[in-house]
Amino acid sequence: MNSKEYIEEAERDLLHAYNRYQIVLDRGEGVFLYDTEGKKYLDFVAGIAVFALGYGNREYNDALKSQIDKLIHTSNYYYNVPAIEAARKLKQASRMDRVFFTNSGAEAVEGAIKAARKYAYKKDGRRDHEIIAMNRSFHGRTMGALSVTGNPKYREPFEPMIGHIKFAELNDFESVERQVTDRTCGIILEPVQGEGGLRPAREDFLRRLRKLCDERDILLIFDEIQCGMGRTGTMYAWQRYDVKPDIMTTAKALGCGVPVGAFLMTEKIAVNSLEAGDHGTTYGGNPLVAAAVEKVLDLFEKHHIIEHVGEAAPYLEKELDELAARYDCILERRGMGLMQGLVFDRPVKDIIDKALEKGLILINAGTNIIRFVPPLIVTNHNIDEMISILDDCIRS
Repeated sequence: MNSKEYIEEAERDLLHAYNRYQIVLDRGEGVFLYDTEGKKYLDFVAGIAVFALGYGNREYNDALKSQIDKLIHTSNYYYNVPAIEAARKLKQASRMDRVFFTNSGAEAVEGAIKAARKYAYKKDGRRDHEIIAMNRSFHGRTMGALSVTGNPKYREPFEPMIGHIKFAELNDFESVERQVTDRTCGIILEPVQGEGGLRPAREDFLRRLRKLCDERDILLIFDEIQCGMGRTGTMYAWQRYDVKPDIMTTAKALGCGVPVGAFLMTEKIAVNSLEAGDHGTTYGGNPLVAAAVEKVLDLFEKHHIIEHVGEAAPYLEKELDELAARYDCILERRGMGLMQGLVFDRPVKDIIDKALEKGLILINAGTNIIRFVPPLIVTNHNIDEMISILDDCIRS
C-alpha cells in the first residue's frame, strides 16, 4: 500500500484520539526518519524527547535482540537479572535510593502520588492529605496524573479528578507557601516545564521549596519525565542545582523507545510509604524493558552523552537566539540544554506544517511555541540544517 492507503485504513480502524500529521514513518537512522515513500526527514522531536541515542543504534538494538531470545516477560512475582542490573545503574545515575519500574511516565506519576499520600497516612492516619502542583504543568493523561496537571483544558472533560489538589505558580514561592496547610503531603513540579512552554524552575525557587518541605515534612516530587536523562545537560535537571527531591519520576529517554518509566525515592521515603500489596504492575520492569534501560545507561556513559549535550546545547541556543533576533514575530527563546522553545506572537501550526513539507520534523508546546527536543546525539551540522529550513519557513 502507499501512504495514502495506509492513512485511510488507520482512520477507519484506530480511535481518533490524535490529529496526526499526514505521513507514515517507516524507519530511522541517526537523527533522520524516512517515510514509506522514502522521503527523508531531519527529526527535532525524537519521539517527544524519547530517542536520545538516535535511531538504529546498533549496540542498543543488539541488546534488545539478545534479550528477546532469552526472556521477555515473567511478572513481578519473580526476580530477573536485567531489572536488578538496571535498577542499580539507575540509582547511580539518579542518586536516588529505591526504584519502581512502570510502563510509562504517567504511571510513574501515579506511583509518586500514591507514595506521598501513603507516607502522610502512616504518620497521622488521615485520609484528606493535599498535594500542591504547578499551573501550566503537564504530568500525563491518567486520572491521577491529570489531576496534578495544571491546565484546565486537559482536566475539565474528565472531572471530577482525584481530590485535594491545589495549584500554585512556578517560580513564585509565595504562591506555593499560601497553599500549604497541615494537610499538605507533597509538592510536585517539573524542573523544566515541557508542554507548559519550556519554562525552567529557578534555582532559588527550588531551594526555598526544599527548605519548606524539610521544615514541614512535606515530600518534594520532581517530574523529570521529559527534562531528565541528560536533556538539560545533567542526567537529571535537579542535579544542576543539587536540590534533591524525595521522589522523582523518569521515563521517555530512559528506555529510548521501549515503554518504560520509573519512580524513585530516598531510603527514608521507601521505608515509610509503599509496602507489599500497595502498588503493582504486570509488565513494569520486565526483562525486555529492563535490558533496554541497562543498555541505555551504559551507552550514555560509553559515548559521553552528557558531555555532548554540554557542547551541542550552547550552539543550539546561539542559533535560535540569532534566528529570533531576525524576526519580530518571535518573542523569546527559552528552555535549558537540548530542551528549547521559540515563543511566537501567533499560532505556529503553519510553520510546523511547512517545515514538514521541507523534510524537518518539529513539534509545538501550546499553540504559539515551537519546541526543539532532538536526539541527544545531534550535531552542529544538524542544527545548521534545521535553522536553515526553519528560517525559510518563517520567512515565507
